[in-house]
Amino acid sequence: MEAELKRKGIHILIALVPFLAAWNLSHTALLLMGGVFFYACVEFLRFLGFSPPFVSSIAKSVLREREKGRFALGPVTLGFGALFTILLFPPQAAAAAVYILAFGDSAATLAGKSLGRLRPAFMRGKSVEGSLACFAVSAAACFFVFGDWRIAVATGLVSMAVEALPAKEFDNILLPLAAALAATLAARVF
Repeated sequence: MEAELKRKGIHILIALVPFLAAWNLSHTALLLMGGVFFYACVEFLRFLGFSPPFVSSIAKSVLREREKGRFALGPVTLGFGALFTILLFPPQAAAAAVYILAFGDSAATLAGKSLGRLRPAFMRGKSVEGSLACFAVSAAACFFVFGDWRIAVATGLVSMAVEALPAKEFDNILLPLAAALAATLAARVF
């Protein structure tokens, strides 16, 4: 669980993206692309047997068991998920979606791993407790941005449904895009 806490601590840093994007969208996009490229290079070096001291020690300490011996996609999909979201959606919806990616996804993982007991077969290893945590935190994040409980609940429900999919690391792309779309559509309806 300690590795997962470290991993989600890093994951939560993506919440800085809306602040940076509000300051300068193109610089933020370049920063995200540069971060993904840098991480990919470090991962490639790891497979060649080289270990850049600081970065490799952090990366190794947060690897999940299924990522050992293969390229860890999580940071790549996290960067691309935030990048696509800020480029494709209005700033308010993008901000809510990136906060959902940072906090809702993290809450789902931590609650699921520590409290998760109900794991229906159709959820393929995911827990009801993790999904409910995703809903609650996602709705709160959306409410923080929009100030409308109807938009927050609609976006939280979509976020919960998408997070419950067995998408592994690709939920870092699917979740913010689905949340941004839900928030955009809900804001038009309500």
